[in-house]
Amino acid sequence: MLAVITGASSGIGYELAAELAKRSYDLVVASAGERLGPAAEHFRSFGHRVTEASVDLARGEGVEELWQQVESLGEPVEVACINAAVGVGGLFHESDLDAELNMVSLNCASTVHLAKYVVRQMEARRAGRILFTSSIAGEMVAPQEAVYAASKAFVLSFAQSLRYEPKDTGVTVTALQPGPTDTDLFHRAGMDDTKVGRDGKNESDPGDVARQGIDALFDGKDHVYAGSLKTKIEGKLANAVPGALKGAVHEKMARPEGKK
Repeated sequence: MLAVITGASSGIGYELAAELAKRSYDLVVASAGERLGPAAEHFRSFGHRVTEASVDLARGEGVEELWQQVESLGEPVEVACINAAVGVGGLFHESDLDAELNMVSLNCASTVHLAKYVVRQMEARRAGRILFTSSIAGEMVAPQEAVYAASKAFVLSFAQSLRYEPKDTGVTVTALQPGPTDTDLFHRAGMDDTKVGRDGKNESDPGDVARQGIDALFDGKDHVYAGSLKTKIEGKLANAVPGALKGAVHEKMARPEGKK
């Protein structure tokens, strides 16, 4: 059995890969940077084959290289966790355009690009499971993270729509929606000096998020608010709370401390 996990070198993606390794899957793990090698060695400790794809998925060439490596194995993809993402924080008129365009390329374009190959292969076999990592932010009004939240709303909408396209083919689609989680996303987004960057990430453990996500995937659920009880409650209430209130709460959490 083969599983493909993107963004697997750290955070939620790392835990998704470990969770699938525990469940006897061979892995293809993809990420950019130096952390992929040590992560892959850890996954091998579970006794299954691990293939490393050191690629930049924000570039189309990186997605193509990943899929070529997957196809070279000659095995069908049973599970795909399309998880790779980055964040960018700050007011939109002040934030870096290149960083945001790179984020859109990784969070949105690469998701569509890789999903195209995965879905076509799975539908041809009439079997397979896909987990898209969105976020609770995909249902929020998110000042100070406007483009990031929009990118996660895109992933959520994409996952929900795909779920109903292959419903008679044996392919299932699940959206994973974590809240603030103890990963380096906020650090990489330049949000260490915010309340959510300092305190919010302590709400949920990435291992718990991954386990809940994989359980929902194998249960055939359409989505799961994963992590802490607070995240689950916020998710349930997301569509009932007025946008102005959601925006005010998020802005307070994501605004640099000491800045009005």
